[in-house]
Amino acid sequence: MPVLPTLKVIIPSMCKRSEIAAIDLFCGTGGLSLGLKQGGIRIVAGIDNASACSYPYSHNIKAKFIERSVCDVRGEDLKRLWGHAEVRLLAGCAPCQPFSSQRRGVDTSHEKSWPLLNEFARLVQETMPDFVTMENVPRVQYSPIFDAFVACLKQTGYDVTYRVLFGPDYGLPQRRRRLVLLAALNDHIEMPEPTVDIKHYRTVYDAIHDLPSLGAGQKDDSDSMHFARNLSPINLKRAHASKPGGTWEDWPEELRVPCQTRASGKTFKSFYGRMEWNKPSPTITTQSYNPGAGRFTHPAQDRALTLREASRLQGFPDSFVFTGPSEKITLSTVGRLIGNAVPPVFGKAIARQFIKTLEDRNNNNE
Repeated sequence: MPVLPTLKVIIPSMCKRSEIAAIDLFCGTGGLSLGLKQGGIRIVAGIDNASACSYPYSHNIKAKFIERSVCDVRGEDLKRLWGHAEVRLLAGCAPCQPFSSQRRGVDTSHEKSWPLLNEFARLVQETMPDFVTMENVPRVQYSPIFDAFVACLKQTGYDVTYRVLFGPDYGLPQRRRRLVLLAALNDHIEMPEPTVDIKHYRTVYDAIHDLPSLGAGQKDDSDSMHFARNLSPINLKRAHASKPGGTWEDWPEELRVPCQTRASGKTFKSFYGRMEWNKPSPTITTQSYNPGAGRFTHPAQDRALTLREASRLQGFPDSFVFTGPSEKITLSTVGRLIGNAVPPVFGKAIARQFIKTLEDRNNNNE
């Protein structure tokens, strides 16, 4: 088996404060790594088997991207990447499709994503990093494989805590909920407390109101990420008939989708829904550019979200680049990168908690 390339690790003086070096498994386009970096942690490398993540990760995070399945990574590979780092963090978000709320009731136990938490646990045991963090959808906490992951960490000597975090509590203009697990080797660790109270939640207006207005099928020539999907005549009528925060029940009968007239479809009230300016957005998915995939109609304009708007609602700065210089920006490819990403605000909150734990440890040892 080929080994991972050797990476010479140099700790810049500006990173001396945190002393923590992280490797991000299942790193995707780099949302978690960006947040960890914003919070003061040095990113050594990201590992993912999706080639589309290579350019955005290495370009934005300024760290090594390794295109490889985590199943093919060994503890010795990670140790070489960490080099002589004083404090090591192993982070990751195993693919969450088997645990998604959108697939409730579906037997997903046969899917390839299921064993990936076991691979994460294996790498923890092989490397014994000082800190571990894992992020996933809330429903994963009720699965046997998650129980086994937690038990493995505890048996290996880690103090483990986890909780579902709500995005707006940490400055995200999106009602995204994610399970976050933190673990510290032979040390106590606590979950990060909210940094924003409900009266000061960031809203859709805060995130996207300043972007140029567009109609369906139009684009902003000054921003290659700000273009709207074209809509059929009937979907334009549906968008026009949609009220902020309302449902398809607000539409005239002739605009309703056939499945909405059946009992099985009546519960999916957010599909084709319009967002509200004065609230955080619903969860941004990989198809937030499609009004039929959720409440993704713009609060005031008769169209779906643009990639720029979805990116901002996920907490990415406009400077974050999702494609290489010669790559075409497409709704499907970039929409998938954005929707699958960990919002950076979660990574930033996690980073601050690990740094606090490290500082408390150092103070107690003085």
